[in-house]
Amino acid sequence: MLTGIRPWGCWTVLGEGEGYKVKRIEVNPGHRLSLQRHTHRSEHWIVVAGTAKINIDERTSFIDTHESTFVPAGVVHRIENPGPDLLIIIEIQNGCYLGEDDIVRFQDDYGRSDG
Repeated sequence: MLTGIRPWGCWTVLGEGEGYKVKRIEVNPGHRLSLQRHTHRSEHWIVVAGTAKINIDERTSFIDTHESTFVPAGVVHRIENPGPDLLIIIEIQNGCYLGEDDIVRFQDDYGRSDG
């Protein structure tokens, strides 16, 4: 399994095939991913542990364990862990291109650039 370590936590690819990829995303307490969008893929997030604070297209909400939300391709979004425990999300990506370089960052707490 492919794993990526990030300043906010990590992700692991659980499976992939033509037009889809499934990841386990772990976000450490008090951390968040960059404010970003993807050109070629949509994402469906299912919270399996913790509570996620999410921003989707200028809308902020909280998603608890066993709840989910959808992010269409091209929409600006962010995941944040406001709680004291590890946040674990299963992310299902769908699209014609699912590479890690399909990302445009608008704001990043860790000074990272696109790709």
